[in-house]
Amino acid sequence: MTRAEIRLPTSEIRDDIPFYTRTLGMRMDMIYPADDPQVAVFSGHGLRLRIEKGAPEAPGTIRILADDPDTFAGGQREITAPNGTKIEITEANPPLVLPATVHSFVVRRLADQAPWVIGRAGMHYRDLVPDRLGGAVIASHIRIPDGGPVPDMVHYHKVGFQLIFCVNGWVDVLYEDQGGLRRLTPGDCFIQPPEIRHRVVESSDDCQVVEIGVPAEHVTEIDHDMTLPTPHLRPDREWQGQRFVHNLAKDADWAPAHLPGFVARDTTINANTKGVAGVQVLRRGDGATEWTSHDADIHFTFVMAGTMTLEGDGRAPYPLTTGDAFVIPPGMKTRLSDVSADAELLEVTLPGTFATRIEA
Repeated sequence: MTRAEIRLPTSEIRDDIPFYTRTLGMRMDMIYPADDPQVAVFSGHGLRLRIEKGAPEAPGTIRILADDPDTFAGGQREITAPNGTKIEITEANPPLVLPATVHSFVVRRLADQAPWVIGRAGMHYRDLVPDRLGGAVIASHIRIPDGGPVPDMVHYHKVGFQLIFCVNGWVDVLYEDQGGLRRLTPGDCFIQPPEIRHRVVESSDDCQVVEIGVPAEHVTEIDHDMTLPTPHLRPDREWQGQRFVHNLAKDADWAPAHLPGFVARDTTINANTKGVAGVQVLRRGDGATEWTSHDADIHFTFVMAGTMTLEGDGRAPYPLTTGDAFVIPPGMKTRLSDVSADAELLEVTLPGTFATRIEA
């Protein structure tokens, strides 16, 4: 058997014993020598501590994650042990905090050579909303240059909303309680409800997806115990009020969009998140485009194909093409003009239901 322990210093072990055993509820596993203790070992809360008289290390800090911190150690959140070690007591599962949106007009063009960085599981990430609207949202253009198996683990995200939309190639993913492998191809999307377990399995060469997450900074945790696929198929299961969605482009129904001059297909995400977010794909339709404004809190668009010009009230026009993205704040007048016939846009809004106003 192999074990590990952390060594911490002390000047008097007799003072440490009641603190670690009674205050922190740990177990003393060893102490020696009996007549003049120089070393004591304590275990508990996933730790094994070796408190050693005269040890050269600094006292350090221990974080204890408790389901109910108010009932642990008398409700204290910070304590200093007799040996000088600082103890921080915090919630094991703190509530998700959604920062207030700091609205701004954002245009991110692929031609501007925004850097690609290597992120989780060797994937390449390009930030589409650099200011992240004050921490309210993260939008990433993700690519996997070389196809084949992906070195991923079963994991989940502590989020309020998360979308994966495929723009090139394909990717296979396993999801908790959703059967076997599910493949995304261009135009398909997943909504990953909060904390659903999943694992990316394999992809094609140059697989590219757009990922939207709320809030921008959220925790990803590895689940070492779950094996995917799980044995049960539960398509109606909800995670914090949201259902898993696998929307396929081939099944699309097109209808007039909220923007004049466009048609749209709905991905059912508004309905399956109970209004948390909406995701639509827009294409050039009939008629002229118009100046409009909206009242959505977050309104993000990614150009999947074609060319156009984004005009904003009081702003210089922005020529856009494939790979570009923009965010329009509520109340701002904008128009898409000179839209090519092959234009296709991914539009993500929070909330899912919002009003569009045609401006004079």
